[in-house]
Amino acid sequence: MDRQPGLSVRLKLTLSYAGFLMVAGTLLLAAVWLFLLRYVPDRATLTSEDASGLKGVFPIRSHLLNEFAPRAAVVMVILLVFGLVGGWLLAGRMLAPLTRITDATRLATHGSLAHRIRLPGRKDELRELADAFDGMLARLEAHVAEQQRFAANASHELRTPLATAQAVLDVARSDPSRDPAEVYARLHAINARAIDLTEALLLLSRAEQRSFTREPVDLSLLVEEAEETLLPLAEKRGVTVEDFEDFEDFEGEPATAHGSPALLLQMTTNLLHNAIVHNLPAGGTVHVSTAAGPEHVELTVENTGERLSPELLATLTEPFRRGTERLHDDHAGVGLGLAIVKAIVRVHDGTLTLAPRPAGGLRISVRLPVAPAPHPYDRAHTEQFRTATSE
Repeated sequence: MDRQPGLSVRLKLTLSYAGFLMVAGTLLLAAVWLFLLRYVPDRATLTSEDASGLKGVFPIRSHLLNEFAPRAAVVMVILLVFGLVGGWLLAGRMLAPLTRITDATRLATHGSLAHRIRLPGRKDELRELADAFDGMLARLEAHVAEQQRFAANASHELRTPLATAQAVLDVARSDPSRDPAEVYARLHAINARAIDLTEALLLLSRAEQRSFTREPVDLSLLVEEAEETLLPLAEKRGVTVEDFEDFEDFEGEPATAHGSPALLLQMTTNLLHNAIVHNLPAGGTVHVSTAAGPEHVELTVENTGERLSPELLATLTEPFRRGTERLHDDHAGVGLGLAIVKAIVRVHDGTLTLAPRPAGGLRISVRLPVAPAPHPYDRAHTEQFRTATSE
């Protein structure tokens, strides 16, 4: 934004200090006049010799003013100079931290996010501002680095199906006798994978924008819906989800979170899909539970599988990571499942915890803030509305 040039803050503070000092001096002189000189008579008064032997004419107000006014003017000039010089030095000392913050801001504007202010000294308003700015720079640097890695990985992942499709077309062109149905099937699978990846990227972007309306959402109901959706996949892989056969007997207690139903359903579906796909080759199990507390609700998904190292566990929520190896079947996903879960949990102000199971597999726990209790008036109004509509 272009602005008209104006006085610097240091100059404004200097003028303010000097102005306050001049006002204080003027008030002091006014107090001298009000409480001292006003009692001095305007006419000469003869005095007789008193006990101390002094006698003569008592000084009158005009004589005192003639002597007092020039000296008062000199004092005011000295106060003005002292206020300007002292105010300039004091303002410079007080505003020195702002200069460092401004320099750091300019560096950040030009792309240097690694710079930190690290303002020394005890805690005050300016140092709190500097610390908050350092924290913001650290988060921005981490976010930009994450976005750069994400963009590079997304470009690579999107390039792969396009290059594969190009290779299929080149082979089909060089071999006219090749079965067109086979070529079409491969191109269809490649195109479907590219569409899935694009939709996952769009979902991740929408989740990061926090552009959704929050409302009470029961996680136990979302679990039942996700289980019903993923039942064919679980049966195909021979994975048993506890209470899978009878959704009405799901043992998870009602856990009402506060957020977007669509995003929380996507989060739950991704967790179950990940637990089913990354499981034992045969005879694997998945356990899902929900719990509610006074301030948080919790969704826990556990599955059997290979033992996971701490190094691998730390990277599972990064984009385009698929566990111990890349899977290439029709349900392998695009490597964004847990990354999307992490983003959804973050925008709902929750926490995501991943822990390896001693016998192998993974335990994922999601904690979200509990939905606020409805106002008594809103609850009564809702009950009246339900009664009226049922009649």
